[in-house]
This record gives sequence, structure tokens and C-alpha cells, in this order.
Amino acid sequence: MALTQLRVAVIGAGAAGLCAARHILASPETFAPPVVFEASGCLGGTWVYTEESGEDAEGRPVHSSMYRDLRTNLPKEVMAFPDFPFDPLLPSFLHHSDVLAYLESYAEHFGVQDHLRLQWEVEDVKPLQRSEGAPGGWDVTATRQQGPESMRQVTEHFDAIMVCTGHYATPYIPPIPGLDSFQGRLLHSHSYRHPEPFAGLTVLLLGAGPSGVDLALQLRAVAARVLLSHRGPPVCGLPEDVMQVPPLLEAGREMLVLRDGSVLRTDAVILCTGYRYRFPFLDLAQLGLQETDYGVGPLYRHLLPPQHPSLVLIGLCQQICPFPHFHCQVLYALAVLGGRCPLPAAAKMEADAQAELARHLQEGGLARHFMTLHAQQWSYAEQLAHLAGFPALPPAVREVYEAVRASRAHDVSTYRARNYRLLGPDAWELVRDSSKDWAKDGDTE
Repeated sequence: MALTQLRVAVIGAGAAGLCAARHILASPETFAPPVVFEASGCLGGTWVYTEESGEDAEGRPVHSSMYRDLRTNLPKEVMAFPDFPFDPLLPSFLHHSDVLAYLESYAEHFGVQDHLRLQWEVEDVKPLQRSEGAPGGWDVTATRQQGPESMRQVTEHFDAIMVCTGHYATPYIPPIPGLDSFQGRLLHSHSYRHPEPFAGLTVLLLGAGPSGVDLALQLRAVAARVLLSHRGPPVCGLPEDVMQVPPLLEAGREMLVLRDGSVLRTDAVILCTGYRYRFPFLDLAQLGLQETDYGVGPLYRHLLPPQHPSLVLIGLCQQICPFPHFHCQVLYALAVLGGRCPLPAAAKMEADAQAELARHLQEGGLARHFMTLHAQQWSYAEQLAHLAGFPALPPAVREVYEAVRASRAHDVSTYRARNYRLLGPDAWELVRDSSKDWAKDGDTE
């Protein structure tokens, strides 16, 4: 048990930041109440929908990538934090407004809202030199706009930092020759809000990840033609009026050239090409980190800079069940910060992180996919639970996740028609499969 309470700054009030604050509050013998810095005016992070894109009315960047008609591609039965289920009366696949309401309820239930500092943007997080016999900690500098021409700036000291800013705010723009000369409408899916502006247009979507497929299903109802450009195998279940074409090779003012040499004329291109990691308030080199093909590294257990393990980067992994994943990472991190889970020396942590990357590459993985866990998320979560001494995720969560993944791979148009029910930690059932009705009634994406 710590002799004095540790003061922790949480950066970001999305799902990961709320989870961090909730569990810090649950250990008052070790941690002082958290300070949660949130640049926007409300909690919820990427689950906050706004018609605005680019910048908001105050000139701040709009970080959310939410679009009006989004429904989750994971059911609530596997999305929920393990200690806070969704309303069982809701369908399995939720509208984004239901997820935001869930996060608001979560924050209220666990008393997190009293610890939010809304509209405070963190500008700088600086590690302090350790003095003999005393930890260095961190100085956090944050600013808040007080008026049209007035800015308040505050610097405070913390013992630890939990970075929970997500990775869906800075679009990745692929280096396609000529793309900047394209005279049609060009945007990233980050700025897409609803299909109506594309009525009657020919639209090419670049990328067949969740956003590309979802937007294809939405746009087909209003666009004259929808093309999904990607390098993978055909996406199963897309309607016939969504044409799947090879990857985009180069662009001109009015024409697009695909990898097979075919030439297209389109009115709009939407880049569904993912996002870049960005931490403008961190000096990566000072922390012993660097930008990599997969984001930022080296990180011990995908979380901790070996040279500064009182800084925790939550939620960098991809293709995971986000909320349960955050839950496991937060509990492990707090066990480390509280001294209940000792760490190896910095050199050993760095060597372990580099060895894990080497194994990934030796097994044929691409460097840019190092943080993409897929099926590895379960063993990763189990390892964190074992090391920190908290209950592992229920097996039924993995089983439902895998069932949904198979259903989605079979037919992307109908998998959300299913509803699931958890019967216990080891059991679940499919409550209703109305995919035939769904197909008959048409898409409601």
C-alpha cells in the first residue's frame, strides 16, 4: 500500500478515460481522485456525434469520426465493461446514441463526472528528473479558452499519466499519386456524416474495413453508383449494386486509375483508410519512444514506455473488443502504478518489447499490423489479468465475438439482424435471427 496517495492525470474522457477514472476512484487507499482532462465540452470521445467536421464553432478540431446512422459492428453483449452491462432491453447492435448514453450512465454510476475538466486541452506532458530518494513524476500543462482573446494556462504535478486519447482523430491519407489534383469531392471517412450530400453521384470508397463497408451500404440508397476499391478478397453479402473494384493506383483531375489499368470517372472519393497515432503533447524522443510503422514504440505489453513506466498509453491496440480491452489494460496499469505488479528493469522491458515485434515479423506479420491483435486479444487480456490478479474476461464474451465475426464474414448486410444473450460466464444463446426479414425489408444502416 502506498504511503501517500498517488495523483494520476487521465487525458481524454472517452470510454478508456472514463474506465481509468472509475478504477482509480475504486482504490482510494492508493490513488487520489483523478483529474480527467477533456479538450471537448462533454464526455464520450469518439461516440459523440456532431454535424460539424474539421473544426467546431470555437475553432477546435473535431476529433469524433461518428456518422449519423452508425450502428455498432459488435453486439452489446461483448462491448460492455465487465462490471457494467448494457440495458438488456436494447438490441444487440446499437445506434451510437445508445453507446453514448451508456457511457454517460457509467460515468454517473461510478462518480466520474465530478472529476472531469471539460474544455481543457493538454499541451505538454513533461517527465521530471528524479531527485535522490524521490520519484520525479510529471508536469502537465493544459489550457482553456476563457474568451475570444483570453487563454488560461495551468501546470500541475502528477505522479502518473494515463493517456486515453484514442486513435480515431487523425486521418491517414495514403500517398496516391495525383490525389491532391482530383477535382471531385475528396474527403476522409472521418469527415463523413450522412449520405444525402452524395445523392445522384458516383462515389468511390477506398478501403473495405468496417467504415468502407458501412458507408457503401449507406450510400447505395442515394448515390447513382457506389464503388468499393480494395485489395482484399470480395466482401461477402454486399448488394449487387455496390461494385467491388481493385485498389486505386493514381488519380487525375477527373479520372481515377485502378491497379488493373481500368479508368473511372467519379464525382467523389471517400478515403476509408484508417488513422494515425498522434500524441502532440508528448516528446517521444525524450521518453525513449519513436514513431514506427505500427504507431509508437517500443511499449512494454503494448502499454508502457520502458524508460518511463508511470506513463500509460491505453487503447492503442486494434481489432479488439474495446471496452473490455480498456478494462484489462487499466486494471493492469493501476496494479503496476500501485506497486502490486512489479516490473522488470527498463532494459529488460525494452528487450521484451523488441522480441515480441521480432516474433510477429518472423511469423509473417507485417510491421504495420503489430498492434492489430485479432485472436491474440484473448491471451493478452488473460495475461494481464493473471499478472495483476483480477478476474479474466468471461469465456462467453470471446465465443459471442467469434460467432459475430463469422456471421459478418458470411454476410455484411444482414449480421446485425441477430440478437445475442449471455446466460452466464460460460454460456450464451442466439435470441433471434431475422436475417431473412432484414434482407426483405432492406438496409436500415
